Amino acid sequence: MKRILIATLLLIFVSSSALGQKVKIKCPPPSKLKDITACPDTGCGGSIDPKLNEQKNIRSDDQKPVAKTLKDLKELPDPVPDYKIGDTREKLKTLGEGEKITVVAFALVARKGGKESCNCGLSKAQDTDNHIVLVEEETLSITARATRAKAATATKKAVKAKSAQQNTLDRREEQSITAEFTPHVRLDHPKLAGTRLQSLIAAAPKQALPVRVTGLLLFDSQHSLGGHLKRVNNWEIHPVMKMEFCPENETCTADSGNWKDLEDQP
Repeated sequence: MKRILIATLLLIFVSSSALGQKVKIKCPPPSKLKDITACPDTGCGGSIDPKLNEQKNIRSDDQKPVAKTLKDLKELPDPVPDYKIGDTREKLKTLGEGEKITVVAFALVARKGGKESCNCGLSKAQDTDNHIVLVEEETLSITARATRAKAATATKKAVKAKSAQQNTLDRREEQSITAEFTPHVRLDHPKLAGTRLQSLIAAAPKQALPVRVTGLLLFDSQHSLGGHLKRVNNWEIHPVMKMEFCPENETCTADSGNWKDLEDQP
């Protein structure tokens, strides 16, 4: 009976496409899909990559983390040659996907994610990812001026005014790597929440918080092959399994003992 139920909820249809295989996984009915605990590791929805979603939705990992730098992640190939949506992820594993890593960086913002197939299209804060923008210290030297609004023309859309702070963040984000808190990890670590991290970022000098991030290396093949985001490439720390920050007026190094664990904060 259990197998029949799973088969019913995870009905898979495969069709060929220019990018490989498109897969549709039927979502549980709304009466059952009330929170992330009812969402399968494959996620669900139309035209998704269940293998990517399974990688995103890893809940725990007991590997010993390896120290990396953002520069290491920026140098990884993207796109990965001959990789297509729906392929097995063995080729990505040879490049490091699934390795547990620790990176020291500056966090510029922690955003609430939207509806995603990996989270079965759920939208409540506790059921969605948080996207964290990470940069190297040298990126903090990048600044930008405020820009005025521009009215629409016959050939161009209207442009909203933006502050110097907004434009500076935009330019810095172009040099960033993404890390993500996920709702599956939050089932065991409820304090790994974007709002808690964002409050520390907002209070940090120049809104740039020194952090030490531990999680799994992941290649976001979906955005690599379409729907590009504002960042250097599509290698991420996803999911994040530990987030530490450097207290104000202290100096922290990659292996120093004065980092504070986000989960230990009130």
